[in-house]
Amino acid sequence: MKVHKSLLGGGGNAKENRRLLNFWARFIISIANAVTFIILLWLLFFAENGVRETSRDLVNILVGAYVGVLSKSSDYWFKDRKDDDLEEGK
Repeated sequence: MKVHKSLLGGGGNAKENRRLLNFWARFIISIANAVTFIILLWLLFFAENGVRETSRDLVNILVGAYVGVLSKSSDYWFKDRKDDDLEEGK
């Protein structure tokens, strides 16, 4: 039987599909976090008529909160860790 493997899952066994779909879900969430952070920075520094002076404080607080989000996201991608799915197969 020929098994068709793709980047989005659907081929192979169930464990491989779950790992692949988990990767893509985490990757898309990380990209969404980065895009949101860039939009907040743009609002804070480059939008001249878009943000009122009273709203600048709120955008400043949101940028500070997103620093923690980006820190956790980079920890996920670049920190050494055990892969639970690999341990499950043993």
